[in-house]
Amino acid sequence: MKALITGASRGLGLALARSLAQDGWTLILDARGAPDLEKIAADLNATAVVGDIADPAHREALVRASGGLDLLVNNASTLGATPLPRLAGYPLPELERAFAVNVLGPLGLIQRLLPTLRERRGAIVNVTSDAAREPYEGWGGYGATKAALDQLSNVLAAEETDVAVWSVDPGEMRTRMLADAGEDADAAPLPEDVAVPALRRLIAGRPASGRYAVGDL
Repeated sequence: MKALITGASRGLGLALARSLAQDGWTLILDARGAPDLEKIAADLNATAVVGDIADPAHREALVRASGGLDLLVNNASTLGATPLPRLAGYPLPELERAFAVNVLGPLGLIQRLLPTLRERRGAIVNVTSDAAREPYEGWGGYGATKAALDQLSNVLAAEETDVAVWSVDPGEMRTRMLADAGEDADAAPLPEDVAVPALRRLIAGRPASGRYAVGDL
């Protein structure tokens, strides 16, 4: 089995990559930081493709590395502007960048990989957030991108009946992103303790396409 995981140099992406590698999956891993990603790929006997998911040329490099793909995990994302600003003063260039990374990057990758995913009756995991649904102060920009990703997932699920399309809310995790948002990341569980086991159950059980929170799994 072969999987492509974006944002795989830390956090949930790294934890999931380690779990899948232990079970013998062939992995293609994406992240922007070359030293970290290349070391992780060497440790996991995986293929590293360094770059920015918002860059069409980088997405093409990922497609070239991903023949015969069974699973695409769109995990790479950005918070957008930090410290998290209120929407009234949100810098629009930062919001455009967040949509490019969190929405258009995943969709662009899905579009290019759908032929092989259809052929192999593969699956797509789009990592979302409860900020897509809840009105958390300061989280409007990030939440808007994840709400858009949720709706893309909903429509893809209706259109692509040969591919499982799951939008997954992993909940709060002890990650750098949560710390960068000004939250108490140390109080949150590690991704490998909560989110990864839930994702593994999702991938193994292959339930109907839809939106799932870790607690559902």
